[in-house]
Amino acid sequence: MAVLLYIVMVMLGLVGSFFSGMLGIGGAIINYPLLLYIPSLFGVAHFSAHEVSSISMFQVFFASLAGVLAFRKKSNNDLSVIHKGLVMYMGGSILSGSLIGGFLSGTLNGNGINLIYGILAVLAVILMLVPQRSKKDAVSNQLRFNKWIAVAAAFAVGIVSGIVGAGGAFILIPIMLTVLKVPTRTTIASSLAIVFISAVGGIVGKIAVGEIPLWPTVFTVIGSLIGAPLGSKLSAKINTKALRYGLVVLIVITAVKVWMSIL
Repeated sequence: MAVLLYIVMVMLGLVGSFFSGMLGIGGAIINYPLLLYIPSLFGVAHFSAHEVSSISMFQVFFASLAGVLAFRKKSNNDLSVIHKGLVMYMGGSILSGSLIGGFLSGTLNGNGINLIYGILAVLAVILMLVPQRSKKDAVSNQLRFNKWIAVAAAFAVGIVSGIVGAGGAFILIPIMLTVLKVPTRTTIASSLAIVFISAVGGIVGKIAVGEIPLWPTVFTVIGSLIGAPLGSKLSAKINTKALRYGLVVLIVITAVKVWMSIL
């Protein structure tokens, strides 16, 4: 039974991190419902919402780290280059928020965590579908954005993401695209770095709260380290419009599943 559990966890980590590398998400938008339902479906484990959020946060940390390293290997002239200004302002703010959220998660019950996740997923879908006049892809060092909005949004996202064990990219990306008007590929690359910083704060909070299933977490991370580089390589072969709508589809599927469980 233990062997089957570890195989399942590796596959779940691989799937989540694959989409992390391909679409610039930390993987939690996919892995949270998978971890909640798939292990129990196979009869290998039944994780609580608190345990799922802890596993998910560790998965996000390593998946986003692998994704950042993969993007860093690309040419400096690549449109996917990480924007240092975005990472500095939004990364510092989301780190503070995720630390707070990680500690707050210990005060909520499972339904409360699922409810927050469901609300975030719906909000992300709405933001992604709002008509916008986004900037065309351009060299990232020419990018201009509202720093106050970036800091405030990242802090708020950090709090709720720390609670549910997500890096926050599935809500951060729509904000960067629709509110800050950041080009798609710059958003994807920079969000991975911001999510990595967020995951650092979230992990500290989760460790303080406890409820971390050690070996399931380890094998989920192993799968993450395999999937993230594969997704990153595939992202370079897909146009930005396809990447955007691919993310919308993933979030819709997740929102429907989570809300069905709540209602």
